[in-house]
Amino acid sequence: MIEAYSVEQIRAVEAVALAKDGDGTLMRRASYAVAREVADRLPSPHPGRQVVLLVGSGNNGGDALFAGAFLRRRGMRITAVLTDPAKAHPAGLRAVRSAGARVLTHDDPAVAAAIERADAIIDGLVGLAATPPLRADAAALVGAANAADALRVAVDLPSGIEPDSGRVVGVAFLAHVTVTFGGIKSGLLIADEQAGTIVSVPIGMEVTGRGAELIAMTDGSLRQLLPGPGPAADKFSGGLVGIVAGSPGYPGAPVLCVGGAVRTRPGMVRYAGAQASAVLARWPEVVAVSSPADAGTVQAWVIGPGIGTDGPAIALLRWVLGQQLPVLVDADALTVLAAMPSLLAARRRLGQPTVLTPHDREFARMFPDIDLADRLAAVRRAASESGATVLLKGHRTLIAEPGGQAAVNLTGSSWLATAGSGDVLSGVIGSLLATGLPPLIAAAAGAHLHGRAGERAERTGLFGAQVMWDHLGPPGG
Repeated sequence: MIEAYSVEQIRAVEAVALAKDGDGTLMRRASYAVAREVADRLPSPHPGRQVVLLVGSGNNGGDALFAGAFLRRRGMRITAVLTDPAKAHPAGLRAVRSAGARVLTHDDPAVAAAIERADAIIDGLVGLAATPPLRADAAALVGAANAADALRVAVDLPSGIEPDSGRVVGVAFLAHVTVTFGGIKSGLLIADEQAGTIVSVPIGMEVTGRGAELIAMTDGSLRQLLPGPGPAADKFSGGLVGIVAGSPGYPGAPVLCVGGAVRTRPGMVRYAGAQASAVLARWPEVVAVSSPADAGTVQAWVIGPGIGTDGPAIALLRWVLGQQLPVLVDADALTVLAAMPSLLAARRRLGQPTVLTPHDREFARMFPDIDLADRLAAVRRAASESGATVLLKGHRTLIAEPGGQAAVNLTGSSWLATAGSGDVLSGVIGSLLATGLPPLIAAAAGAHLHGRAGERAERTGLFGAQVMWDHLGPPGG
């Protein structure tokens, strides 16, 4: 499991490390880690390679300067570009000058050519205290760096990213590598396109034992959560999931949703709805009936894909939400909840786990007073207000539970943006809920598996939600 932390948490462990080791020691460790990443990633020979340092007024600027001094000793040609010479880190500036680097101010005419010719660019413009957007001088440097054909390495956090939310306003440094210190910042996992490869270096800052602000599944953690069936397993021990989906106008949605559940390999899938014949034609192993009341024992329910929003759909949703079992609500059922919030309030009083899986437009209908500009804050607030675990779909799907713990999904492909893909995801997560996993973990694990299926489908060149079935499988397989 990948764990990420808030600025407040990082500041706390940093204070302990500073008291123990001192600022100079931590900075030397940090700058050496940055220099090592640059050296390891630039092709040999190193002498003559040109490295540009983008230097702001904080400690990140100091780290960049000391990293430049280390690289200068390897024979690289270093140009330090300062946004404000009077506020540059004094010791770092002395070190890079003593090493023989060239030092320019941001408005020097020679800066553009230096960035254009650079083999590597190190971003040390702003630190954790900064919030986007960048000031004009820093933004101009970042824009030029992003356009250059150079290795781009960010110190701790790419400039222009809000460290807790990953929010970007205006321009942000597009790092190939981010060398972060003490622990991964939450924003790095969300703004992964800006962060590139994340290299976390402790430098004497210890986050062990502190609750992570944000988690992300890995293939390894998923294998631990979802072991294969043991020798005593039977169809009743693998989880029984019930699915209420489809209507005369939407015969495909239940086939897709049931397919996601079946391919996640529960013990049994029970379908209840108007499309039993279509479901059985594709998935003969499913037990299919017309009404959820006749479905028999299940351990979790999924409701919503293709059920419509009319009276019969409302009655189905009311019945499912009244069950003393985990329930996942998706698609049309979310539209009904947005129009009838009393149903969700009654579900909350029941005290049973509920998972909501909206995309942005569904989220806006359900939570019209919550601004999606900060998606992590938005999904946390929605979970708190609704009493449900909320999965907000997107390029980086975010999940939050009512207590505030949150997860981000790091797998996926733009090929998942196709009709019916969400129906498959609902079946996958419902199947995992039926195994007894906590809602946050089931949702995060389901999103991870679904994303991996999208990646595999992309590699085959085949497209469409149906293709996802064939690529649902063991993580890492």
